[in-house]
This record gives sequence, C-alpha cells and structure tokens, in this order.
Amino acid sequence: MSLNVEHAPIRTLPSAKPLRLLDNAGHALTGAATGGFTLPDRETLLDLYRKMVIARRFDVQVTALTKQGRLATYPSAYGQEGCEIGAISAIGSDDWFFPTYRDCVALITRGLEPGEILQSFRGDWHNGYDQHAYRTAAQATPLATQALHAVGLSHAARLRHDPIVAMTFLGDGATSEGDAHEAFNFAAVWQTPTVFVVQNNQYAISVPLSRQTHAATLADKAVGYGMPGYHVDGNDVAAMYAVTHAAVERARAGGGPTLIEGVTYRIESHTNSDDPTRYRQAREVEHWKRRDPIERLEKYLVSEGALSETVRSEITDAAEALAAKTREVMSVEAEPDPLELFDHVYSRPRTALLEQRSALEAELAAGAFAQHEAGDR
Repeated sequence: MSLNVEHAPIRTLPSAKPLRLLDNAGHALTGAATGGFTLPDRETLLDLYRKMVIARRFDVQVTALTKQGRLATYPSAYGQEGCEIGAISAIGSDDWFFPTYRDCVALITRGLEPGEILQSFRGDWHNGYDQHAYRTAAQATPLATQALHAVGLSHAARLRHDPIVAMTFLGDGATSEGDAHEAFNFAAVWQTPTVFVVQNNQYAISVPLSRQTHAATLADKAVGYGMPGYHVDGNDVAAMYAVTHAAVERARAGGGPTLIEGVTYRIESHTNSDDPTRYRQAREVEHWKRRDPIERLEKYLVSEGALSETVRSEITDAAEALAAKTREVMSVEAEPDPLELFDHVYSRPRTALLEQRSALEAELAAGAFAQHEAGDR
C-alpha cells in the first residue's frame, strides 16, 4: 500500500455563535456575525415575509382543526417558519425536496394544496400528492430515512449530468440516527449535489439537544465528513436563505454537499398528543417567542419602508383565503376504498395478495348486500 497520500486542506470548526444577518430587533448586521454573507435584496425579503405569514396562518388553522378532531394528528412548525421557508425558497422548481413529517409549511410554500398535504394526517391515504409533479417526496415519519433517498436521487442526477439539487430537512434528533451518518458520508465521498438542512428546534420530542450530542454545534458534524458546515440562526430567515442559496448553487456547480444547522424552536407541542409541560418550562417558550422570525423581518422591512399597510393587508387577505380553503377542504368527508390497500404493493401482484384482495372484495360485497336486504325489510 502506498503511503503517498494527498493532504486535504485544513478545515476549521464552525463558530458556536450562530451566523446572522438580522438581529432580534430587526437591525441589519455587518462584520464577523454575517460569516461573509450579504443581506438579500428587499424584493426577496418581502417575498420571504409574505411566505412566512401565509404559512403561519395555515399552521395555526390546521392546529385548530386538529383540536376539533378533524385530523388524527398534526406536528406544528409554529416558530420554525424562518428556518423552513428560508431554506425551501432557495431551491428551484426542478430541484427535489425530501421533507419530514413536520414540514407542512415548506410544502405549502412549495406550492402544494392543503388537501394534498393533509390527507395523510387525516388518515385518508399514505400520501396525497403527486411526488413527481411537485418534485417533492412523501413526508417521512421514520427519522433520517429521507436523507438517504435525497442522496440517492442526487447521486443519480450527477451521474446523468442532470443539474438538479436535492434538499432534505432533518431534526436535531435525526442526526443521532445511523441513516443520517450514512447519508452524510455517502454524499461527501461521492460529492453529490445534496443540501442537508438540520432544523435544531432543541428537542427530539422530549429529549433535549444535550442528550443528542456533546459537540458545540450540530454543524460540527460536517467537518468529520469533509463537507462545509454552517451554524445559522434559524429564526433569521434572511440568513437561512442566503446560506442555503449559496449551498444550492455550490452543489449545482459540482461543489458537493453542505450541512446547514438552523437553530430554531418548536413553540407548540411535538404533536397534538404531546404534553410539553412535562419536559420544558413556560419561561423557555416565552424567551423564544421574543425571537419570532416573522416579527424580526417585519421590523426590518418597516424600518426600510418596504412594508406598507397596503402590502400588509394584501398578505393578510391571502393568508385568510388559504385558511378558508383549508377549512373547506377538511370539511369534505373522505370516501376511502378498502381495496386500495392492495394497490402499489408489487409491480406484479403475487398470487397470495390477489387472493386476499378477492376475499376482501367478496366480504365487502356480502356486507353491502346484507345492509341492502335489511333496508328493504
């Protein structure tokens, strides 16, 4: 074995202080805090603000519907809009997105319809949208499995010389999974055009970040795999967009993958079945509410004269229209067909599966006949 190895360039660990372009009061920052990134133009920032306001209204509406019992479960992203929307807005319509179960506001921003997103949460169907039409994979409940899918697709695209990028979201807890390690390592070794966005919302259900890692930041993990890592204030949508946009363009140009950690917070419970008061205190939640991503950008836009009352009113109207549409579509009862259980299991159905399908079909027919006979009597 040859001992003549080419030495890789020295990589430094990311700063433990998150990269920011806007401070909590909405003031533009300069110098070391920005990590060399520049504030997006006003038009881009206004678009990001609009998307966040509409997405939050959707999230609040869905949470209300869940409390009314009209959905089985729902994982809210309230408070994480800056992280999600800043990142998802950086990819194009031809790029692929691999979401987790908590990324409904990103899907709304991507252009999916409320009914398409919420079918699975109501239990109507496994996945309610055409993944190829939206270039968006099904929302993944198993932790980190979608990261492997993103890497696989982006690797295939690279081999075909297809200039697309695959972006995937993960939670802080997902970085402890073996699938995340495999995805990071494969992406770095093969230099796939993949952007990993870790939404560090402080808790993996009830497990705090301190139980997930002993590293200063989750972005530190990038160094071990040999790819760039960025530790970003996830409640600064401007910073999330700027960093992610740069990572996407780098990946598209053949520069390989990037790991971006967005430090944010889950204001609501993990899902509607969770009781967060058992593992966190109210004052912690109030602290993060004062770091609200929408309010931060709004203060900056108002100070720059870029957000008039007319524009604000137009955005509010659009948000309310989406909320009304969501209520309307969730008021229509689904009519699931039990026989759909057997669809899309095998490309060529096996004999045993066909026999099971026939048995269920006969049972359903017998039940319908008996009900009809009872009605006639």
